[in-house]
Amino acid sequence: MSHLLYIKASPRGDRSYSGAVADAFVEAYSRAHPDDRVRTFDVFYDDLPAFDFEAAAAKYKIMHGKDHTEQEKQTWARIVSVVEDFKAADKYVLAVPMWNFSIPYRLKQYFDVIVQPGHTFAVTEDGQYEGLVKGKPAAIVYSRGGEYPPDSEAQAFDFQTKYTELILNFMGITDIQSIVVEPTLLNGPEAAARIKVQAVDKARELAKTF
Repeated sequence: MSHLLYIKASPRGDRSYSGAVADAFVEAYSRAHPDDRVRTFDVFYDDLPAFDFEAAAAKYKIMHGKDHTEQEKQTWARIVSVVEDFKAADKYVLAVPMWNFSIPYRLKQYFDVIVQPGHTFAVTEDGQYEGLVKGKPAAIVYSRGGEYPPDSEAQAFDFQTKYTELILNFMGITDIQSIVVEPTLLNGPEAAARIKVQAVDKARELAKTF
């Protein structure tokens, strides 16, 4: 039995294109893998600790074996809990809309929480980074209002896919398949609806063998 973690990064509910397509993926996955566990983490609505001064101070005190308060210990334990929850999964699916050419701020916060030395990456003896979350596949549904096709001038503005996949690769997740839902605004609602249907069909097919 495998554990699939579904990371939702849009607050738009039923209006979210990335969420709708990722939901279809998860539904199809559950039908194809009835014995697997599927759990959802919504970065906007689930408990996500801030990685602020207090958390950073606690992290470095504990990592370096320095004296720390009970409150600092509890603060760092909350961070580690989210990291361990992420690492406990065997597979990942992410719903990621584009915000201002990049990702939603709460997804960035989630990444800032889980990307921690000794937990999701390490530094080798020769000073190289090594991801510690290896051998786990990820499926990512991206949505964006405009079009950012490969080898186009617009691609230079796409920090959504670049950043998301860089972070996952950094943690050791290199088996990544993606579905891009675009454009959702450029050509009107009817065109967007057709694109959504196509993406949902693709997601369902991908889920069967994921």
